[in-house]
Amino acid sequence: MHSVSSPHLILEGVCVEIGGARILRDVSLTVARREFVCVIGTSGGGKTTLLRTIAGLLPVASGSVTLGGFPVNAPSPRAAMVFQHFGLFPWKTVRSNVAYALRVQGRPADPDRILRLLATLKLDRVADYYPAQLSGGMKQRVGIARALAAEPEVLLLDEPFSALDAITRESLQDEVLRLWENSSQMTAVLVTHDIDEALLLADRVVVVSGPPGHITSEMPVTLPRPRDSQEIRGRADYPRMRKQLWNALNGPGVTCGPGTT
Repeated sequence: MHSVSSPHLILEGVCVEIGGARILRDVSLTVARREFVCVIGTSGGGKTTLLRTIAGLLPVASGSVTLGGFPVNAPSPRAAMVFQHFGLFPWKTVRSNVAYALRVQGRPADPDRILRLLATLKLDRVADYYPAQLSGGMKQRVGIARALAAEPEVLLLDEPFSALDAITRESLQDEVLRLWENSSQMTAVLVTHDIDEALLLADRVVVVSGPPGHITSEMPVTLPRPRDSQEIRGRADYPRMRKQLWNALNGPGVTCGPGTT
């Protein structure tokens, strides 16, 4: 049975400004080790900015971000990010794209371990292909493999399935869920605009509204694990939770349950 533990990622009063405009306002959030949190909100509300701030890609104007008790002021191998539009190097093979995550940290890229990771994500047969030879789903698998290669403490996912067709999206959602459930310590934070995706993956859903982005509510997801994208939709409590999140997205100030900010 999956369980979360002590606080691992902590944001306290985080404000972010870009070009003189305030993008995030007074965001406070605590994520436990081994917890899967989904952040949902409408377009332009600051979700991606929040994720990039956690990754150390954007500085805070005020407030603080800490990971495992250490301040986050710059990108760190302790956190890895999967981007919406793949972010692969077109001149590198699948194998080399994944190995890059280790080489950039000055760590040896164990060929056998990389091949095992590719096999887990059904990429071993295309290990020597280039991105231009891959489908959208395969490209995103490579992005996920590259992020996991570094064995991060926190996996950050920025709408990684939104550019994929419905069947590929569901398949990859289930694969990411399986990979996370089989990990021993990894925390995950995923940004999405898809309520069903959030309910499938999350222990807790955080609703961000803006601009400037701020947390308006949050809801624990009480669906039992392990989960399957087809099975959970037939559960009696699924429509209730989905409606609560829909209302939170479409009505400012509407709360979703315990822990509302």
